[in-house]
Amino acid sequence: MVFSGAGSGDWSAPPDLYGRPRADRAMLGVARVVSGVLRLSRRGVRRQPVVRPVDRDLRLVVRAVTAEADGVVSLRLADPAGAALPPWRPGGHLDVVLPSGRCRQYSLCGDPADRLGYRIAVRLVPNGGGGSVEIHSSVGVGDVLTVRGPRTAFPFVGRGPYLFVAGGIGITPILPMVHAAERAGADWRLVYTGRTRASMPFLDELPGDERVSIVEGMPTAAELLATAPEGASVYLCGPPPMVAAVRGEWGGALHFERFSAAPVVNGKPFEMQVGVGGPVVPVAADETALTALLRVRPDAAYSCRQGFCGTCEVKVAAGAVDGRGRALSEEDSMLVCVSRAVGDRLVLDV
Repeated sequence: MVFSGAGSGDWSAPPDLYGRPRADRAMLGVARVVSGVLRLSRRGVRRQPVVRPVDRDLRLVVRAVTAEADGVVSLRLADPAGAALPPWRPGGHLDVVLPSGRCRQYSLCGDPADRLGYRIAVRLVPNGGGGSVEIHSSVGVGDVLTVRGPRTAFPFVGRGPYLFVAGGIGITPILPMVHAAERAGADWRLVYTGRTRASMPFLDELPGDERVSIVEGMPTAAELLATAPEGASVYLCGPPPMVAAVRGEWGGALHFERFSAAPVVNGKPFEMQVGVGGPVVPVAADETALTALLRVRPDAAYSCRQGFCGTCEVKVAAGAVDGRGRALSEEDSMLVCVSRAVGDRLVLDV
């Protein structure tokens, strides 16, 4: 068939196959049907609403700042107009953009059934990159923060039995899991460790029975796992040494989240050039490229330090492998919190 009249949307039938001075009769009917379909199609397209970009940021107001333990405060965040917030599940977290522009992840530690507010808790870490210092010193009731999420990188699944292990501020994702297991009538135990009881938040929100073990100091992995029910799934959040110790000891189902970066294992030293023609920074065998980058670019963006949030992503000019050891090309980008040089020199396109 032949399209007739540019932009008209009409189709005409081809000439008769036997050379007679008329359109082919069979194709004439087809042409009429096609023309009708095209007209209807154009009308449908015109009626479609304009597609607008989706803004997934939430602007939430700080309704309360509460001291939960020595060096720990909680923030209650709510919609300024009192609207219901997006739902979340135990193990979920928020990306919080601080007034300085820093972005940090904080576990949700309130009640998922409370759709009018989110609760996060932050321990003050004076040398931890500035996020906790900023919250403790600069964020107050009435301030408005931008958050993204909720997202879940530490999902709570299954029917139990469970052993929950929390180290310090690692109680934040574990607390909603404990409450969910309790409501479900599951068999569970909790081992909660900290430097001192005064430094451990939310003690008063835990059941006061033999299922909960409060331990001051750092027990061994065997001690942490001693109360695990038969066939339990272990949910663990704590510092990297605790996570490493439990992973080496436990042979069953294990779900874990670190609240700080994992140590670099079997790393090799290399040099990192910050921009073509820029300064060259040595990266030690036991540190990340991000750590070295922050020495010359203290305002470099980063957040999770574990390779999943994407905040620290930068373009590669030459010589990088990602966190799984795969070589990156000049068209690729890298996460400087987990990626390293493929040889002796890495060049960032920044």
